[in-house]
Amino acid sequence: MGIPTISITLMPWITEKVKVPRAASLEFPLGHPVGKPFDRAQQRMILLDTFRALESIKEPGVIIELPYKWNATD
Repeated sequence: MGIPTISITLMPWITEKVKVPRAASLEFPLGHPVGKPFDRAQQRMILLDTFRALESIKEPGVIIELPYKWNATD
């Protein structure tokens, strides 16, 4: 078996067309794939949830949506 990979995407509709093995999607602005700058706690949680998705995604091509939301006032 190889090394498992997962992508973080802000545009799941494009990621779906590229057919990556698996991905985690966030509704964040472009340029912020793991959250707000300098928010280390949130960035860490996003990365840990993305790594956990490696274990839960069983079918190729699956894109899960992570539960984080961008605060429009930021």
